[in-house]
Amino acid sequence: MASPAILPISNPQSESQPPIATPAFRSFISRLNTTVRQGLAQRRPWLELIDRSSFSRPDSITDAASRVRKNFSYFRVNYISLLAVSLALSLLSHPFSLLVLISLLAAWLFLYLFRPSDQPLVIGGRTFSDREILGILVVSTIVVVFLTSVGSLLISALLVGLAVVCAHGAFRMPEDLFLDDQEPANSGFLSFLGGAASSAAAAAAPVVAARV
Repeated sequence: MASPAILPISNPQSESQPPIATPAFRSFISRLNTTVRQGLAQRRPWLELIDRSSFSRPDSITDAASRVRKNFSYFRVNYISLLAVSLALSLLSHPFSLLVLISLLAAWLFLYLFRPSDQPLVIGGRTFSDREILGILVVSTIVVVFLTSVGSLLISALLVGLAVVCAHGAFRMPEDLFLDDQEPANSGFLSFLGGAASSAAAAAAPVVAARV
């Protein structure tokens, strides 16, 4: 006797769901990539930055401060790139701190910012609300940045980068730079940073607004 035919029954819970809101995440990455490229396109030639014939000792502290201000207006993209390199080298020399920061960033992206609002987070059979997830992430960020060696590592790297930038700005003569033709100090790479932040906020805003 033939066995009865078995009708396929779909189980909605067994269907795989994307762990992250893909369109919003792709929009975030695309906007961030575009603003980074636009900002880096405004950097000055590195050979001009390290031209040995343009270095001299400043006559006074006032002269040094004036040089730093003028050089930062001209080399600001290069200077901020140097700060980023200082941070990267410090993190690469401390793999544990780098892993902690990457894990923290991934938690913010995958568990809150770009997680689909209709997909709850369930750990150990317990469902966490969006407010609970946000609170846990905020507390985790405070602990990582202020109560571990990660925060001191980041501050040390920034101080080293700032020392290099200030030393270069103080000893690099700005007389040969075409400062009169440059854009105002609030444009360039600083506006790129604001554009990157606004792009990230615009990409994440729909997902975050759905959780409020």
